[in-house]
Amino acid sequence: MGLVVQKYGGSSVADAASVKRVAARIVETKRAGHDVVVIVSAMGDTTDDLIALAEQVSPNPAARELDMLLTAGERISMAVLAMAIHDLGIEARSYTGSQAGLITDSAHGRARIIDVTPGRIQAAIADGAVPIVAGFQGVAQDTKDITTLGRGGSDTTAVALAAALGADVCEIYTDVDGIFTADPRIAPKARQVPYITYEEMLELAANGAKVLHLRCVEYARRFDLPIHVRSSFSSKTGTFVVSDISRAQGDAVEQPIIAGVAHDMGDAKITVVGVPDKPGMAAGIFRAVADAEVNLDMIVQNVSAAATGRTDVTFTCPQADGQKALAALEKVKHEIEFEDLRYDDDIAKVSLVGAGMRSHPGVSATFFRALSDAGVNVEMISTSEIRISVVTRTESAATAVQAVHTAFGLDADGEAVIYGGTGR
Repeated sequence: MGLVVQKYGGSSVADAASVKRVAARIVETKRAGHDVVVIVSAMGDTTDDLIALAEQVSPNPAARELDMLLTAGERISMAVLAMAIHDLGIEARSYTGSQAGLITDSAHGRARIIDVTPGRIQAAIADGAVPIVAGFQGVAQDTKDITTLGRGGSDTTAVALAAALGADVCEIYTDVDGIFTADPRIAPKARQVPYITYEEMLELAANGAKVLHLRCVEYARRFDLPIHVRSSFSSKTGTFVVSDISRAQGDAVEQPIIAGVAHDMGDAKITVVGVPDKPGMAAGIFRAVADAEVNLDMIVQNVSAAATGRTDVTFTCPQADGQKALAALEKVKHEIEFEDLRYDDDIAKVSLVGAGMRSHPGVSATFFRALSDAGVNVEMISTSEIRISVVTRTESAATAVQAVHTAFGLDADGEAVIYGGTGR
C-alpha cells in the first residue's frame, strides 16, 4: 500500500451531494490501506462568481486583494470536505496552500511554485489523518502574501505536493472518464485513451486541451510522477500519463500514431504590416512583445515584396494579452517603421498530436486533405516533431476537429459521457 494524492475539480465538489460522494471515495481509498492526501478546487463556479463580484466593486481590482478574495473558494471546499470525511469516521484536517508549504514567487494571479515544505502534511499523514489542501494557492517567499497560481493551478498544486511527498501516483478527478482523443463536447465520438506520454499531453495541453493544466504536466514529467486522470462520477479506470507507454503496458504494445486532436479558441492573431525587410526588425518586434510579458505561439513572416522591400509578420497570442501586445508595438512603431497593425480574435487553432508521427509518413497529407474536404480554410501553419497546428476561423473549429478526428480513425462506436459541465 502506498501514498495516493487525489485532486478534485470544481465540478466534482459542486454541491453538498457531490462533496459527500467525493468524501466516500476518499474514505474508501483510505480504508483500502493507502495514505491519502487530497487537493480541492473551489466548488462549481465559485471562482467565476468571485471574479464577477470583484469587478462589480472595482473596475481594476488590486492584484493582492484579488488573490486574497479568490483563495476563499478553495478554503470553503477544503473545510466542507473535511467535515464530510469526519462524518464517515475518518479524521481529516484542512490546510490552506500556505499551511501546506506551497512557497511561490510574488507574481499575483500567476505565481509559480519555487519550493514545497510539506511538514504539516507529513505530520497529519503520520497521525493517520487525511490532509485536505486548498488548491490554486500558496504564499510568496519574499512578501509572505497569499498568491494564486492562475487557472488550473489546483492541478499544479496536486502534482507539486505529490512530488514533494514521494507519492506513488497523483490522481486527477474530473467530470469525464479520462483523457480523450478530442474534447467530447466538440467531437461526441471521441475515444478515451488508456495511456498517453508526457510529451503528447504537454502538446495537447499547450494547444487547448482542458483536462490537464500545462504546468501540472511539466512538473510531473520533471519528477517522472505518474498522473492518473479519472472521473469522480464513475469507477472507470481512466487514463495514465506516463513517460513511456511500452514500459507501462508492455513491450508488445505499439505506440499509437495519433494521441488526439486539440482546439483552442482563446487566441488572437496580430499582423505587423509593412515591416522593412532588413536585419533587426523581427528582433525589435518580438523584444517589444517580450518586454510586455506576452507569450507568443505561432509566427509567420511573408516573403518580402520586391517592389517595396517590406514584409508582413503575423503571430498569435492569448486574447487576454492582445491589447497589451498592440500597445507595446505602437510604442516602437517609429523605431521599426512598420506601416500598420491588424488585430483578429475571431480565430481558432486546431492541432493534431501524436508521438507516432515521427515514424509514419503521410500524416500531414491526411491532415490537410481532411481539412480541405471539410471546406476548412487554413490561415497559418505551425509544426513540431509530434504536432501539426493550423489557424482557421472560429466558426470552422468544430468542423475541423470532427473531420480530422474521423480521418485518422479516432471515432469510437458510441458517444463519450460528460458527467459535469466544465471539463475539469
